Amino acid sequence: MRGVHSAVDDIRRNVFTEVAKMAYEGDDYSKVNHIPYNIIKGDVAQHRSNVFLERAIVKERVRLACGLPVRTMDDANPTSEGIERAIESNDRYFQEPLVNIIPFACNACPTKRIQITDGCQGCLSHPCMAVCPKDAIYLDENKRCHIDQDKCIKCGKCVTQCPYHAVHKIERPCAAACGMDAIETDELGRAVINQNKCVSCGMCLVNCPFAAIADKSQILQVITSIKKGEKVFACVAPAFVGQFKARSSQLRQAVKLLGFEDVVEVAIGADLCTKEEAHDFLEKVPNEQPFMATSCCPAWSMMAKKLFPDMKDYISMALTPMVITARMVKQQHPDAKVCFIGPCAAKKLEANRRSVRSDVDFVLTFEELQGMFDGKGVNPDEMELIEEESLHEGTAMGRGFAVGGGVAAAVVEAIGHIDPDIQVMTDYGDGLRECKKMLMLAKAGKRNGYLLEGMGCPGGCVAGAGTIRPVRETAAEIERFKKRADKVSSLDSEYQDWLHKVTE
Repeated sequence: MRGVHSAVDDIRRNVFTEVAKMAYEGDDYSKVNHIPYNIIKGDVAQHRSNVFLERAIVKERVRLACGLPVRTMDDANPTSEGIERAIESNDRYFQEPLVNIIPFACNACPTKRIQITDGCQGCLSHPCMAVCPKDAIYLDENKRCHIDQDKCIKCGKCVTQCPYHAVHKIERPCAAACGMDAIETDELGRAVINQNKCVSCGMCLVNCPFAAIADKSQILQVITSIKKGEKVFACVAPAFVGQFKARSSQLRQAVKLLGFEDVVEVAIGADLCTKEEAHDFLEKVPNEQPFMATSCCPAWSMMAKKLFPDMKDYISMALTPMVITARMVKQQHPDAKVCFIGPCAAKKLEANRRSVRSDVDFVLTFEELQGMFDGKGVNPDEMELIEEESLHEGTAMGRGFAVGGGVAAAVVEAIGHIDPDIQVMTDYGDGLRECKKMLMLAKAGKRNGYLLEGMGCPGGCVAGAGTIRPVRETAAEIERFKKRADKVSSLDSEYQDWLHKVTE
């Protein structure tokens, strides 16, 4: 479903655009009550059973886009209820939960089950029956196969054996995308999130075909801060390349037109993170610990700490590129506010940590930034190509953090410069389910001496929940952007001297 534009994308992006437009146009935030009617016009529903349900769902998505909590269907308060509090304190952090399911938007999709379709031909061999370990498959009077759901254990063996591909595995899309098994079911059969398991990777929200899942946004708070005259610096993650069909110089100019003070490349922080993790690995593996895991992806590191608490100390303690870059900006500009702009929903949760709050004031996704462009009427690819506005501070290896395997590659490359005699073995978890498998191997002692890289989103940051363009296209753009870097190795970054300043 990712990479295919749909009505769900339109709904999500229209909400961001309308919230941004309202924020830019004036201080009458009661206009938020009109947004659902601007998006869902007329009397005839386009996607749901009736137009009233469509508007009710959009109302809750608007509230989440303003950083407000989702409500139940019987709440009679206006959409704007509580918005004054959100506006008055523009440095107000997210109140968890970050990722929310709108109950009345959920389709109550069937949970995991195996079913036999009309494609069954009633063949003589019945291989599905032969491989079923629970004798759950039986024949009807026409010699066609059926499954006794009370006996079925959903092993899927029959799915792979049917020569007509008539046996299908059906699973709730949000649950299938969740690498933490955090999607559960309420008494009405609707999906609910077990927040004790959730790590806010956002994969459920971009895989729900009914637009029932959304995370909270700070679009309103960022624009309010800008309008107050505060210097808000936009720190863009390495995955920004290719998201807006514009060169870095055009994007920088466009972001400034939104009111941001300037744009900073977070690949700078990635370079410093690389150096720190390279030294950590050389010092600690295998002398102090059997392996080391990278720290950049908050969803991955939180998953590891939740499910493998005995190995939490093996995750690098290096500051993430977001935090390093934010600290650099604030040391250079003490009165600055920092807005991290990236592909990731989980970064919002990272910024919510008490240890990070003073460094990162706001977090937006690329999709939310696009909403600001649309709300303000700014088109990045129409900006003039001005070489002086180009982003060129990050090295090729730092820019590679955006793609799966790029973090480990940068650290290994740096280790090669520090100690050429060391041969570092690496492993990479592509998505949280693969990350769990990787850590199971590590727990069994099969990854001793390794550098492990985990990414919560399959494909790396370019596949994050807040991205706009297809993964393959942006990965190719990033590769080209890497080749245009002035320097290759993170150890050659001109900002190396900043590492001790931001980690003190």
